[in-house]
Amino acid sequence: MLVSLTIRDIVLIDRLELAFQSGLCVLTGETGAGKSILLDALGLALGIRADTGLVRPGAQHASVTAVFQVEAPDPLWAVLAEHDIDPGEGEVVLRRVVGADGRGRAFVNDQPVSVGLLRRLGDGLVEVQGQFEQRGLLDTATHRGSLDAYGGLGDQAQEVATLWRHWRAAVEAHATMQQDLDHARREEAYLRAAVAELEALAPRAGEERDLSDQREMLMNAERLTEALSAAAAHLTGGEASSGGAEAALAGAQRTLERIAAKAGGRLSGALEALDRAAVETGEALAQIQSVSADIELDSARQEEVEARYFALRELARKHGTEVDGLAEVQRTLSERLMGIDSGGARLDDLARAAQTVRADYQAAAGTLGAARRASAKAMDAAVAKELPPLKLDRATFVTQVEARDEADWGPAGMDRIAFQVATNPGAAPGPLGKIASGGELARFLLALKVVLAGVAPGRTLVFDEVDSGIGGATAHAVGERLARLTRDRQVLVVTHSPQVGARGAYHLRVRKEADGERLTTRVSTLDPGERCEEIARMLSGAQITEEARAAARRLIEADPR
Repeated sequence: MLVSLTIRDIVLIDRLELAFQSGLCVLTGETGAGKSILLDALGLALGIRADTGLVRPGAQHASVTAVFQVEAPDPLWAVLAEHDIDPGEGEVVLRRVVGADGRGRAFVNDQPVSVGLLRRLGDGLVEVQGQFEQRGLLDTATHRGSLDAYGGLGDQAQEVATLWRHWRAAVEAHATMQQDLDHARREEAYLRAAVAELEALAPRAGEERDLSDQREMLMNAERLTEALSAAAAHLTGGEASSGGAEAALAGAQRTLERIAAKAGGRLSGALEALDRAAVETGEALAQIQSVSADIELDSARQEEVEARYFALRELARKHGTEVDGLAEVQRTLSERLMGIDSGGARLDDLARAAQTVRADYQAAAGTLGAARRASAKAMDAAVAKELPPLKLDRATFVTQVEARDEADWGPAGMDRIAFQVATNPGAAPGPLGKIASGGELARFLLALKVVLAGVAPGRTLVFDEVDSGIGGATAHAVGERLARLTRDRQVLVVTHSPQVGARGAYHLRVRKEADGERLTTRVSTLDPGERCEEIARMLSGAQITEEARAAARRLIEADPR
């Protein structure tokens, strides 16, 4: 609900603060008093395109602040949360500043935002009929939602939207698989050659280090052999020494054993140490001899080790990895080859899955379309009942539900929905905004809103020109329907009709006053006596008669509120 509107330096308005209530608010005043300026100012706060001509002459900028009270839960909260805007205690403040140089700024709850977000929020808070461009029911994008709301088709529409998302996901999965498979097939020859090369070489983890060690040893085989031979000679008593370590240890052990019994056991430790030394010396000799034998056997493999070592390094460079990573490269490339071999079957599975969910979507969307056509007939009949009292008895209203081509199917289903009207018998129906005149359009939209009352979102409604070209019983019918709409929402109407004005829950009068050498627009809230006087003026013109005052009282007292 719109709570207040604060205007600064808009055309003839220098400073104006208006408070609003629930129910039907009527705005009246003589032609040219500035009623349209109020709507222009509200439009700025709602995010419509700014016009520098709205800035009051002599002012550097103009500003409008609209305060709304929004009860939770409301879809608006999700929009605010999406942009990290704190809704406070259910209060949403839209503010727009427009400079005389054309530059502007927008704010929501004092947080700077884009004009696009301001308009998005404004569309969720206020619906203006008959004044601003293609908004509200004039926007064909809203017609589907209005029809679904009228027919109670929300759950069906949600199911269709869910199936649409599943179908598109399945189609995307199939397309991705097809793309990957096509790419893999283009490089199939390379993959098979690469895998064959890797399988032939059969790299093993840690092999590079082993080959490097072998290579180092083989490159120094001659020096190693000489050193090992010399070491063995020292231990065994070969040509390079006399006796050797083994013989020395054995001689010492024999000598001590002969006198050990006479030492009272004090030589036991020495004998045990000699025994251990003899064993360790034997093991060392065995190791030396083993390494020597390996060097003699591996010396013929030097070329083979060199060849494999450099082959592995070259293959790793070719695949952009380390030698130890070649095994993983082989696994990956092998899996891609397996994917090519099994890809056709997987692709067929994905195609079948996409076809299945497509059929589910088509069935659900078809059922929804049938329900929409049935709801459209019921809604058209309900709107038709509202037209004669609104002086549209020769007009027709048609909800067009057409099947779309498959390329145009979407989450909303397979239907194109548009509200169309014909104002003369026999004329072909056409779009609301193109066929109906300003006054007719406003009354068509009023009839629609009455029919949709209770099912469409409870935004604040603003009507302009709804009473254009009518009077008497028709104006009374318009007023009655406007009042009926206020049962579940706030309604603001700019009117020249006393019958409509008399229906207001509260009444704002707009007038133009001289302020020195310039004119200023003023707005005042009327008390009961002032309201009766304003209705009388609307009945009789500038000269208010007692008869007009009496007629005004009758109109106000006739209001069933």
